[in-house]
Amino acid sequence: MAEKQRILIVDDDENIAELISLYLIKECFETTTVHDGEAALRVFSEFKPNLILLDLMLPGIDGYQVCRELRATSQVPIIMLSAKGEIFDKVLGLELGADDYIIKPFDSKELVARVKAVLRRYHAVPAASVPHSEQQGDYVEYPDLIVNLTNYSVTYRGRSVEMPPKELELLYFLASSPNQVFTREQLLDHIWGYEYIGDTRTVDVHIKRLRAKIKDHANWSLTTVWGIGYKFEVKK
Repeated sequence: MAEKQRILIVDDDENIAELISLYLIKECFETTTVHDGEAALRVFSEFKPNLILLDLMLPGIDGYQVCRELRATSQVPIIMLSAKGEIFDKVLGLELGADDYIIKPFDSKELVARVKAVLRRYHAVPAASVPHSEQQGDYVEYPDLIVNLTNYSVTYRGRSVEMPPKELELLYFLASSPNQVFTREQLLDHIWGYEYIGDTRTVDVHIKRLRAKIKDHANWSLTTVWGIGYKFEVKK
């Protein structure tokens, strides 16, 4: 029998945390709940979750700080939960490394679907362990860069680069259409879907994070087309 995937639920409202836990247990996940930021950081190393559901408004250390500290050492998927629906709050969460953002109140089916989707995207075989000639599935390859969408892996200058799912999907989408310019709205539609339409800073945040990990190359670069959007530029 396959090992159950573990979900760490961090929410100061014990009733909500318990309700989320029941939803996920019903879907055959193993869960642990904590109710403040300090407990989340402590339990994280003990429980070793496959994904974290992280409320923002926590006593003591808030969810933003918990996310920041976790991202310093781990790329485990994080879905933020918040009653705050403003674009600023979403963007800040994404800038800190969250993989998704769900606004309270939420539908239980949507929550479970998003958890499964993020886990599906995250589970990957490190690209560095796969010789170039043995790359399989959907991937693009350029000098010193391989982006594999099938196993969600990135190899840059011969090394595996850990990357949250949305960053990888954005890089793959751009690299799959070299020198084609995409508006921010087009990228939002293709990568995030209708829910994020209008929230164009989401794209800028992810491009910034990609550039921090994947530096411009002599043969290619992530290029800003001012007033329009972005392209994966291949230099001749």
